[in-house]
Amino acid sequence: MKAMHIDDVLSRAHVVSLPLAVKFRGITTREALLIEGPAGWGEFSPFLEYGPAESAHWLAAGLEAAYEGFPEPVRDLIEVNGTIPAVPASEVPAVMECYPGCRTFKIKVAEKGQTLADDIARVTAVRNYITERGRVPVLRVDANGGWSVEQAVEAAKALMPLDYMEQPCASAEELAEVRRQLMRNGLFVRVAADESIRKVEDPYRVADLQAADVAVVKPAPLGGVRRVLDVAKHLRSRHMDITVASALDTSVGIGMGLATVAALPKILDDEDVDVTPAAAGLATGSLFLEDVTEPRQLIDGHLAATPLPPDPARLSGLAAAPERRDWWFARVRECWQFL
Repeated sequence: MKAMHIDDVLSRAHVVSLPLAVKFRGITTREALLIEGPAGWGEFSPFLEYGPAESAHWLAAGLEAAYEGFPEPVRDLIEVNGTIPAVPASEVPAVMECYPGCRTFKIKVAEKGQTLADDIARVTAVRNYITERGRVPVLRVDANGGWSVEQAVEAAKALMPLDYMEQPCASAEELAEVRRQLMRNGLFVRVAADESIRKVEDPYRVADLQAADVAVVKPAPLGGVRRVLDVAKHLRSRHMDITVASALDTSVGIGMGLATVAALPKILDDEDVDVTPAAAGLATGSLFLEDVTEPRQLIDGHLAATPLPPDPARLSGLAAAPERRDWWFARVRECWQFL
């Protein structure tokens, strides 16, 4: 990556500030630095609390997209899940209307200041919304490491049936213990790892510990599409399923996630039929009031993998304040040494 010059990268950069429709991760606006490169558009948008070493992975992903482009796709349409923030149960129907045709939903739980009763009410509202429309709900809950082992098992009992519980506890060791406790209690709920893969030096340790059934992989924090494909190949060989997701990306970053799912190697079943990848967490565009491209059309729960370049008028209208532009440029320089 260092073969390119940082001044060239910054000369191609646009810093934007996008308003969110609902509070997510405690924020109401999402800032990002977008790079218009020779191979396409890349995004650099690590969350504000991340240090330069961790953020450098996000920069590598953005540079890959802008200067190298993406691998050849093997599929054109990507099934996605809806995402329900930690909103009150009464607000769930309005959020779900943003995801026409989706059959799988990921629901945020274990939010600070909330209780398991709040989580139960939110998950119940999602389940009722789907069943009242004659569909079978496929529900995932995401705790972002917010529970202890005991709390995770208690939550599983209260919230199941679930497709899986994503990062119920903070450490890989705790995930392994949750998985053991669920099996001992006869609770058929899978465990998924997110932070235990993307925020550690060894993303394969989860598999070594048999700590999860599913790996949630995100191109930006893992360093790009090709890096995710390498990680996914290894984890699939260890009998873990893969879910590709976004990290509250702009439409540019969503394109990176779609390119990842599009390039996942085909897995054929016993009848030589391609097994569709798990519904990806890439429909988060509805969490934004404004984005840098026209909204991607969600058709029957699927998004097209075709890249969408930003609209110049939107880039201009959503441009961040000059001091924030300078802050992001300085952040790129801080991360550069860690590439």
